[in-house]
Amino acid sequence: MQQVQSLWSGYGAIYRFAGDTASYIVKHVSPPNERSHPRGWNGARGHERKLRSYAVEAEWYRHFAQRCDEQCRVPASTLLEANENSWLFVLEDLDASGFAGRRHDLNDAEMHACLSWLAHCHATFLGVEPSGLWNVGTYWHLATRPDELSVVADMRLREAAGEIDRQLNAARHQTLVHGDAKVANFCFAEDGTEVAAVDFQYVGGGVGVKDVAYFLSSCLDENECRRHAERWLDEYFALLRSALAERRPDVDSHVVEVEWRALYPLAWADFVRFLVGWAPEHYKIHGYSRDVTEAVLQQLAH
Repeated sequence: MQQVQSLWSGYGAIYRFAGDTASYIVKHVSPPNERSHPRGWNGARGHERKLRSYAVEAEWYRHFAQRCDEQCRVPASTLLEANENSWLFVLEDLDASGFAGRRHDLNDAEMHACLSWLAHCHATFLGVEPSGLWNVGTYWHLATRPDELSVVADMRLREAAGEIDRQLNAARHQTLVHGDAKVANFCFAEDGTEVAAVDFQYVGGGVGVKDVAYFLSSCLDENECRRHAERWLDEYFALLRSALAERRPDVDSHVVEVEWRALYPLAWADFVRFLVGWAPEHYKIHGYSRDVTEAVLQQLAH
């Protein structure tokens, strides 16, 4: 047995069990008696949100993950057990299945692979009700983050937060979003052209660009966002059009694209709203993030 990593805020750990013929990943969730948080957010609301997130992840593996294929690869689930605020997940070891790579800075092929995963996942679950999952996916969604909102210094952003959230949630075309689609949650094949995704604690309903904006924020710095974010957004929509043609030929992909493309700045501003309350010194609050958010605030003011 080898410990792979601890879970956030000391809520358990992930282990690798390697036998003679097979290897498994075991995620054991057991909340600590005394709660702590790297940034001090250790109240009852955060505790309940974490517990809910593991129940959601179990529901994902029980009822939704089986619909993912090789183009939006996820680990197979071997065993799921829940017992009053503790969970045990026994999952496929993606390292042993050929996805042992982890990345921070991505080349074009690796960017394409992650955006392709997102496009195929969003196409697969377009219009699917998030039964048992978060009604609104992503770990930063507004209804679960009133404490962070209350300390947002920019009153314009604080007051606009509800309208940003409303417009994202009112979109006609909803899918299931991963909810934490940072580059660290993608596992890469050796050549970087294929990926699998892990960590489905915040999967739920939403528009696909919420995942895209968050993913880009995780692997592009300010200058790269200014130079390349639009190009990668175009790439995502090209991949989404192809995925919808394959998986949902009944859907007009152009209509989906028009709606979601218009919501991309709001998705970015929605994440910034969380960040400036949660960690106002965070490195992702850079000039590009501020400019996108400012443009959204000005748009909403008119």
